[in-house]
Amino acid sequence: MRFALAQVNPTVGDVDGNLVLALEAAREAAEAGADLVLLPELVITGYPPEDLLGKPHFVERAMAAVETFAAEAACPALIGSPWRDDSDLYNCAVHTRAGAIEGVYRKRLLPNYSVFDEKRYFTPGNANMLLDYGGVGVGVTICEDAWQPEPIARLASIGARVVTNLSASPFFAGKGVARERMLVRRALEFGVWVVYCNLVGGQDELVFDGRSVVIAPDGTVVGRARAFDEDLLVVDVEVGSDPVVQRVEQRIEHEPEMYAALVLGLRDYIRKNGFTDVVVGLSGGIDSAFVATLAADALGPERVHGVMMPSRYSSEGSLSDARALAQALGIDAIELSIEPTFSAALDTLAPVFEGREPDVTEENLQARVRGMLLMALSNKFGWLVLATGNKSELSVGYSTLYGDMVGGFAPIKDVFKTRVYDLARWRNAQSQAIPEPILTKVPSAELRPGQTDQDSLPPYDLLDPILVEYVELDRSVDEIVAMGYDRAVVERVAAMVDGAEYKRRQGPVGIKVTPKAFGKDRRMPITNRFRG
Repeated sequence: MRFALAQVNPTVGDVDGNLVLALEAAREAAEAGADLVLLPELVITGYPPEDLLGKPHFVERAMAAVETFAAEAACPALIGSPWRDDSDLYNCAVHTRAGAIEGVYRKRLLPNYSVFDEKRYFTPGNANMLLDYGGVGVGVTICEDAWQPEPIARLASIGARVVTNLSASPFFAGKGVARERMLVRRALEFGVWVVYCNLVGGQDELVFDGRSVVIAPDGTVVGRARAFDEDLLVVDVEVGSDPVVQRVEQRIEHEPEMYAALVLGLRDYIRKNGFTDVVVGLSGGIDSAFVATLAADALGPERVHGVMMPSRYSSEGSLSDARALAQALGIDAIELSIEPTFSAALDTLAPVFEGREPDVTEENLQARVRGMLLMALSNKFGWLVLATGNKSELSVGYSTLYGDMVGGFAPIKDVFKTRVYDLARWRNAQSQAIPEPILTKVPSAELRPGQTDQDSLPPYDLLDPILVEYVELDRSVDEIVAMGYDRAVVERVAAMVDGAEYKRRQGPVGIKVTPKAFGKDRRMPITNRFRG
């Protein structure tokens, strides 16, 4: 039996466009001689459709599109869509063949953790679907149904020799390998072929990495689709015989995996939201340099506009580094001094501030002037402002509301500072982009003479491991101290994290690349007196 796995990149809400994608995939599958084409979970609506599912006319339109697909598809198919029966809404795989809908499978296991809210929208199914293709029993599952053994065990017990899975499994670093190992376990546990079709593309903070896969009953991976790219994987499954290895690509790991996710997430956010160009404030520091490099790789340098905004505290080295970066990337470079605006603001505030020493107020004022200028360029030219804050800074509130937090999208919001350096060095190893002085200088916001980040924060190589424990693993202060960290440092870091929630809630959306990102993954109350 020949399967085609259509790893496509739909857009949430674009039912008509997603229908075109699905029909084109079915056409290509038919041309490849496929007996059955798989399309990902909720592909007709895009994933996750969230509260669009609360609009009855949206669900009706999705179901109508599936009926159109059934009538026009050139190949038998399993296609993901919401489906309403009476008052209940289900997450479904719809089986189409010979111009008609032959059956609807309702997802059994609804995830309600991390970024998932499926119990908010869907009713769980309670029935199996076993298809007959030339005497071969083909079972149907959807995403979470494969993460627990019971749904596949049920299908194997009623004669399934092949188990298909339509999925929308979002990326974080290392998940692709873990997911494939889990699917291999299912194949080995129940002696079935596993045919897994995953979504690809960016959707707000989520990135779907593709890597659709076909696994033989002995655990052999006989086909793997590309990572972070659309693909049509065609694999022949010979039930009862030794597997024939098709195309098996090398896994993407570590820095290249994360970089590819960031590029795809940024590109799709821009493309799917109707923007063309982006603007980035270039400080001469690592974060803005890395974001500008990401943007140039994702969109092309001609669509990236870098803005240098020096003040009285900006070093000549930072300016020359920013200019060198813009030249190396081939991006537009604009220079706007903030000194006149900053001085005017200080003059305006002088009567109110009289008798008070300069402090963080004046530092933040510079950041806010820069944010104002970036937003003015955005308004005038339609460029989307990219915020350049990293996860370390956002964790502890080392950022200025309405200043460096200004932006429509924050590509490295979920990337710790030490990992930014790792990714930047990896990117430079591919082709030189970020000038070496940016990688070696001491990090500084340059908002007062001689300032460095370590004036306000523990060193990043100490801070980041503590943040992993406290933010991502939810360990208490006592537990982290027991790991060997200084109590005073851990308590200080925890207090900064807890106190910065109100800032994070007002920041732009950014790409999830770790197991627990700020936003949907980690939903803390702003008003909160619990201290761990």
